[in-house]
Amino acid sequence: MKSFIQLLHFGYHQAMSCIFPVAIFGTLALSTVIPFPYIPRYDAILLILLAVQYFMFRSRLETLDEIKVICVLHLIGLMLEIYKVHMGSWSYPEPAYSKIFGVPLYSGFMYASVASFMCQIWRRLRMDMTGWPGVIPSVLLGGAIYLNFFTHHFLPDFRWWLTLLVFVVFWKTWIIFRVRLTTYRMPLSLAFIIVGFFIWLAENIATFFNGWKYPDQHESWQLVSFSKISSWFLLVIISVIIVAQLKHVKANRTAK
Repeated sequence: MKSFIQLLHFGYHQAMSCIFPVAIFGTLALSTVIPFPYIPRYDAILLILLAVQYFMFRSRLETLDEIKVICVLHLIGLMLEIYKVHMGSWSYPEPAYSKIFGVPLYSGFMYASVASFMCQIWRRLRMDMTGWPGVIPSVLLGGAIYLNFFTHHFLPDFRWWLTLLVFVVFWKTWIIFRVRLTTYRMPLSLAFIIVGFFIWLAENIATFFNGWKYPDQHESWQLVSFSKISSWFLLVIISVIIVAQLKHVKANRTAK
């Protein structure tokens, strides 16, 4: 019975941490069947997601620091989207006023939603980490991962080498989280894999509802390539590094 209660509490906090991602995919789904008068669909999605963020902040579901992290990830994601669309990796076929170089502004929220989840779950489960490799190794690794998403179009793809390096750099790092009065822990690398897999599932939902399209999905929808799990695995690492470093900086400031 105790284990069941623990699972319910854990599931509740997971669900509450997913409010913004669920809002994104819910908006994508509803906007395919409910037309928006006088405004393109991508623009309407952007306005709705901005309203959701405002509501979460005003209702104290998100703090100002968390909003700042979300903005950083939104910008990082948007720059990557602009480059990937330019290189033909995927496209946003519908018209919109809020497009920059063929990319609607709402697309950055896909990446920001990962940051939102990370910040929420960190606070709700009172997370901490042991064995963190430090600022220099983690930032250098995160930068190399992000750069590889750009350079693999004209240089060798170092994705699998970077993945191996992740396990080397973070092999001593464990996540500590708390559910009610009980403390649990798990390897950080395992958490990367789990979150990356669930984002891949969400990506299938997003492409099904025409959030964006890969080249092989223009004729008819099909399952997103399993290789994308490794991409999301690496992107999750960037998000965790940013969130963890900011939490660490804030904790040091509070201690002083």
